[in-house]
Amino acid sequence: MHEMSLCEGIRDILEAQARAHSVSRITRVRIEIGRFAGVEKPALAFAWEVVMRGSAAEGSDLVMIDLPGRAMCFDCGREVEIAGRLDPCPECGGGRLVPNGGDEMRIKDLEAV
Repeated sequence: MHEMSLCEGIRDILEAQARAHSVSRITRVRIEIGRFAGVEKPALAFAWEVVMRGSAAEGSDLVMIDLPGRAMCFDCGREVEIAGRLDPCPECGGGRLVPNGGDEMRIKDLEAV
């Protein structure tokens, strides 16, 4: 389950930010997750509860924001949203697409007290 290690990395970032800004408690974290990031959201939510114990983010709300898959179509020259990596272009039906977005995962923002 790589979601556990993802949460450990996020925890390290949150702890560093809490120290840098003299924050005692993080109450909410919003994370953007691309369609092709390969993250299982239920597993991430479970790992979140386990990994954040004893940290500044213990008990915090995890909000997962979905980001669409994106690709460049070489047939029509447009950047388009796609649901699957092998989908045809929704604009022209062409099959020469190169995915260029949707594999990212990042902390968007957080709330703290």
